[in-house]
Amino acid sequence: MTTSTHFRGILYMLGAMGCFVANDSCMKLAMSDAPPLQVLAMRGTAATLWCLPLVLVFRQGAHLPKLLDPWILLRSLGELFAILCFIFGLRAMPIADITAIYQIAPLIVLMAGAWIWGDRIGVARWVLIMIGIAGALLVAQPGSSVASPYAVLGFGTALGAACRDIFSRKVPGGTPALIVSLSTLTTVLGGALIGTLIFEDQVMPPPRVLMLMAIAGFILMCGHATVFMAYRLAPARVVAPFAYGVMVWAVLSGLLVFQDVPNLVAAAGMAVIAAAGLAVVLMEGRTRQGVPASRKPDSQVISS
Repeated sequence: MTTSTHFRGILYMLGAMGCFVANDSCMKLAMSDAPPLQVLAMRGTAATLWCLPLVLVFRQGAHLPKLLDPWILLRSLGELFAILCFIFGLRAMPIADITAIYQIAPLIVLMAGAWIWGDRIGVARWVLIMIGIAGALLVAQPGSSVASPYAVLGFGTALGAACRDIFSRKVPGGTPALIVSLSTLTTVLGGALIGTLIFEDQVMPPPRVLMLMAIAGFILMCGHATVFMAYRLAPARVVAPFAYGVMVWAVLSGLLVFQDVPNLVAAAGMAVIAAAGLAVVLMEGRTRQGVPASRKPDSQVISS
C-alpha cells in the first residue's frame, strides 16, 4: 500500500473517533430532557433504522442468521454492559474523563489473554498495563475533593468493552462488519427498552431530543463505517494507534460544548493512558509483522 493510502486510513480512523465522540455528545445533551435509558433506546432505534437498509444495500441479508451465533450474542452483551455503564457515567461526569478511563479496555484484553488463553505478553507489556491503569486512577482521582463516585462506571465501561473484544476473537471468520454491528445495535436497543420500561418514568421527548437522537444514530453508523474503511485502507499497526485520538475529540467536546476543563491531574492521567496504550499497540504491531499472513487476525471484522 502507498503512503497516501495509509494517510487516508489514518484520516478515516481520526474521523471515526470524532463521530463516536459527537454521538456521545448528542447523548449527553439529550439526557438533560429525558432519562438515560429512554435516550439510549431512542438512539438505538435510530441507529438500527440506519443500519438495516445498509445490510440490504450491501446484499448481506443472507448473513442475518448469524445474529443468533452464540459468540456474536456474547459480544453484543459485553457491549450492552459497557454502554449501560457509560451512559450513566456520561450523564454525571465530564465526557473527557469517562472517555479517558475506558481507554484502558485494550490493556484489560491483554491481561485476559494471558489468564484465559495463556498468551505471552512479557514484562514490558505488564509494566505498560500497570502504567495505563495508574493513568486511569489519575483521571478518576479517588479520595480527592474532585473525585466522582461515577468514575467506577468508567472502569465498568472498560470491563464491558474488554469482554466484547475478548468474545470478538471467537466470532466466525467472514462475518460481515455490518452484521456484527446490527447485532450490537439490536441487543443494546432491547436492553435499553426493557430497562426504561421497568425502571424509568417515560417522558414525551421534545423535538430537540428526537433530532439529537436521529443525528446520533446516523453519526454512530458513520463511525462504524469509517473504522471499517480505515482498516481496509491501511494495516492495523498503522491506523490502530490513532484510535487514541478519541481523547482529543472528547477534550474538545468538553471544552466547546459543555465548558468542562480537565484539571492538571486528570490531563496528566489522560496523557499516561494514551502513552501506555500507544506503546502496547506499537509493540503488538511489531510482533504481528513476524506472524505469517495465514495466521493474522481479521482486524476488519474485529475492529468494526
